[in-house]
Amino acid sequence: MKIVNITTEVKQIELKTPFKTALRQTSNVEFVRVEVECDNGFIGIGEAPATKAITGEDIYIILTSIGSVEELFLNLTCEEALGVLHTKCAIGSSAKAALDTAFVHLLSQEAKKPLYEYFGATDISPLKSDITISLNEADVMLQDAKKAFDSGMEILKVKVGSDVLHAIDIVRKISDELPRCEILVDANQAWNFESTMLFIENMLDTPIKLIEQPVEAPNLDGLKDITELSHIPILADEAVFTLEDAQRVIKDKCADMINIKFMKCGGVSKAIEILEFARSSGFKCMLGSMLEGPYSINMALHLAFAYRDVIEYVDLDSPLLYKEMPKELDFVFNGCEIKPR
Repeated sequence: MKIVNITTEVKQIELKTPFKTALRQTSNVEFVRVEVECDNGFIGIGEAPATKAITGEDIYIILTSIGSVEELFLNLTCEEALGVLHTKCAIGSSAKAALDTAFVHLLSQEAKKPLYEYFGATDISPLKSDITISLNEADVMLQDAKKAFDSGMEILKVKVGSDVLHAIDIVRKISDELPRCEILVDANQAWNFESTMLFIENMLDTPIKLIEQPVEAPNLDGLKDITELSHIPILADEAVFTLEDAQRVIKDKCADMINIKFMKCGGVSKAIEILEFARSSGFKCMLGSMLEGPYSINMALHLAFAYRDVIEYVDLDSPLLYKEMPKELDFVFNGCEIKPR
């Protein structure tokens, strides 16, 4: 089975409401979809969203990056293509992720296995995903949280910004109003050491499950200091792109958990390397995503079923934020529960 053609197109999916974090705001998911065709007629699909604030790649960069390397893969097997992609292609991590997931998609077809089985999953009982509560005024966020909880979402990922007093206020309000929900707080690098500790000190009587990437990604010393002092688990996100990043954070105890995303690490094959290292280290992870299209969410969910012993939290809620649920999904979302179709 050899690769004979690679095509790309730009797709958009409208969101129910604008998605806001400390880093960006958007009203739709815009992504590049790549299709890789083999000589036996099999087609592998991968996707990469525009997340310039995080990976440095916009739609144009992703398209031109894939276009600059696609001829390298023609007449190669998918195993050969993966080797070339990750050793000879100096392109961004999201562009790599789109190609990587398409190649792996083809390998699962060649093996005649659904992706979750190809990854080794034996337990396909439902998983639970969180849902994002976008950064906004406190009253709006509280209403969004109530609406999500009433629709069956038990795990709320609350986006906060640089105003730590606002963060304290909204997290307390959500906790008081919805005492049965699990709260994950995501600062997206918006705080420094002092503001993070102020937040933590004000959460002594407010049960939250974790704080995600409170300080800027390069500040591993600050992240480690916070982790050592905090009674709340600390999750590293933007500080971990590659396997080497994960190894550094885990070995140096800079955080209690890491967030793995295809668009940061370069695709599903690279995510597996990080998950295997975390498994061997007895270290828990979140499997997350950017705002992504249905095929990249499919791939991540298939992987989540295979690594449920390592993955503490599933943050793959993009379909729940779409205005309409797309037909391409391999999974059914029922509240926070996700199961294969």
